[in-house]
Amino acid sequence: IMALCSRLIVLDHGELLADGEPAVIRADPRVIDAYFGT
Repeated sequence: IMALCSRLIVLDHGELLADGEPAVIRADPRVIDAYFGT
C-alpha cells in the first residue's frame, strides 16, 4: 500500500488518527502505537 498510494488515511476505532503521505504516516507515533500497542 505504501508504494501504491500518495495519501493514506488511518482510522482507529472509527476515529481519524492520521492523514497524509505514506512516509509521514509510517513515522507517526500515534499510528505506530495503534498498530503495535504499548
